[in-house]
Amino acid sequence: MPKNPKTGETGAPPPDQTLLPLREAAAGCTACDLWKRGTQTVFGEGPAQARIMLIGEQPGDLEDRTGRPFVGPAGGLLDAALEEAGISRAQVYVTNAVKHFKWEPRGKRRIHKKPNAAEMTACRPWLEAEMKLIQPKVTICLGATAAQTLLGKDFRITGRRGEPIPSPWGGRIFATIHPSSILRIEDEADRLRARAGFVSDLSIAAKELLRGATEIGI
Repeated sequence: MPKNPKTGETGAPPPDQTLLPLREAAAGCTACDLWKRGTQTVFGEGPAQARIMLIGEQPGDLEDRTGRPFVGPAGGLLDAALEEAGISRAQVYVTNAVKHFKWEPRGKRRIHKKPNAAEMTACRPWLEAEMKLIQPKVTICLGATAAQTLLGKDFRITGRRGEPIPSPWGGRIFATIHPSSILRIEDEADRLRARAGFVSDLSIAAKELLRGATEIGI
């Protein structure tokens, strides 16, 4: 297993790889301590030539158990919102900024805990390697952790939702809320408004993809 050149710990992505070897290498990553409590590395999934890439914060409880991103309640909401926005889940690459589930016990439950800056930094090379391979035309950051991982720690989603931001990997980056934040809203009217705004953000990103395809004659 290759070592992280900055920390000396195992976890640096091997150079010039395709997605399958990258996924296999990530399975043994120990660049931060999250692997000690996570069931497994949850790597991204989707077409290698996907034109849209979705990036969340980290896997949740069900994702940690199954080894697949966005298969829990937030994933169900995401699938429905993507469909409303005219985006097929089967045609996008879905991943997380952090590849292990960070949690704390609460009775018999494992409760999500936000990853810290060091954990985000340790996982960033894997995300960058995915983006280098996929080279998406549109990247959608779901939540503050994903957005700040790509756009800097001072980035704030409020006020910049729906704004196309040039990506170092080509194409545009959009930032929106994480679908799990919608599920946590107790008031039904507020939850419906948040969901509608989420779908609108995804629709804006989809229109950007269509606009770019038109410009280059696809």
